[in-house]
Amino acid sequence: MLAGALVASIALPALTHPVYESAVAELGSARTGGGQVTSTPLLAMAPERRRPQTAPLVAVTRPRWKRRLDRQVAHKSIGVAVSLDGRRLYYHNARKMRRPASNQKLLLSMALLERFGPHHRIQTRARSTPLDGGVVHGNLWITGRGDPTVSSDPRHARSMLVRPTYVGRLARAIDSAGVDEIEGRVMGGTGYFRHDWDAPGWRSYYVGLPTALTLNGNIARRQYIRNPEIRLARALTERLEKMGVLVSGRAGAGAAPARLTPIAQVSSAPLAKLMTHMNVTSSNFFAEILGKALGAAVRGPQGSIAKGARILESYARRAGVRVTAHDSSGLSHADRMSTQGLIRLLQDAATKPWSTALRHTLASPGRGTLKNRLEGVRVRAKTGTLIDASALSGWVWLRRRGAWAEFSIISSDIPKYRAVEIEDAIVRKLAGRAA
Repeated sequence: MLAGALVASIALPALTHPVYESAVAELGSARTGGGQVTSTPLLAMAPERRRPQTAPLVAVTRPRWKRRLDRQVAHKSIGVAVSLDGRRLYYHNARKMRRPASNQKLLLSMALLERFGPHHRIQTRARSTPLDGGVVHGNLWITGRGDPTVSSDPRHARSMLVRPTYVGRLARAIDSAGVDEIEGRVMGGTGYFRHDWDAPGWRSYYVGLPTALTLNGNIARRQYIRNPEIRLARALTERLEKMGVLVSGRAGAGAAPARLTPIAQVSSAPLAKLMTHMNVTSSNFFAEILGKALGAAVRGPQGSIAKGARILESYARRAGVRVTAHDSSGLSHADRMSTQGLIRLLQDAATKPWSTALRHTLASPGRGTLKNRLEGVRVRAKTGTLIDASALSGWVWLRRRGAWAEFSIISSDIPKYRAVEIEDAIVRKLAGRAA
């Protein structure tokens, strides 16, 4: 009896532990000829004073959709990050810093919305000395703050996804303010932005000169122009004269004097609309102008490409993300960002009051840079392309979860057509299978 009690006191705690449950079941069927279980196997199963394990030894099977993504990205220079409700769904080489290309515009969009909000409008003003009976004594100055949509060409206006600011609107506003005569000239102001047109890492100039006063995308006869301010002043002079306003001098450009009196102004479309054109068409011109406007607003005039880039780094840093920015468009091959970092920025953006507005500025399947891509998938994303670099980041709707998930895919040294195939395959798999 004493030996039996000793056996029970040693063996039973171990046998009731989940690790040993299958062994107990087997021993229950290993009976002796008399139909009784022998004590020797029980003693053999007793642990040798080992600490009981706290969990069963269960093999974990990686979900099939993750294994398929693993095969898609294996042996390739690509980073992938996916998150839902603040938790990781899928990560692959997500910490490596890569060239974001035009995914840089996503970071710019967040910083713009944080500073200005989606309803902000950019003003273009006419200023002079105080009107004297409808007469401007001296020059009429036109000063801008970075409206990239100013247009005098209907063809250029139709190329944009946003209502442009027509030169004619400004002329009518000046006329309505009671201006009958300008004794001097119509002058385009040049002082709010620097005329810088380069950044470290730029190899090609796929962007017009980013200026505070613009005209027709700062392109004339299919060539980039360096003097949009004087061209705007000329176009405005012609409009005013057709309306019967007398202008004595020839149009010009320069730094506007201080302490002028506002005469008239026109406003751009809301910022969210400007960003929609920027992100859907991936406009480098819009990006660099809005980046300079951001830099001037935060750090004071003159706005510059470098100043805008510093603001982007500062915004990311406040969200706990390290980036290297040299511009706002992503043209620089020296820009760096990780997919993990971009996911954190998207997660942070989801907590902001402007998060829905941001998502709606991005391309959807069949539109802009997602034309002929991802048909049938509910996704809002920003594309990116440089030589030997490709990116796609944004939000994809997970059908199994009924929720938006953040995703970021950035690759290098993969032919563009192949990178697009991989990006689209990943997004389709996420939309249909991820849970």
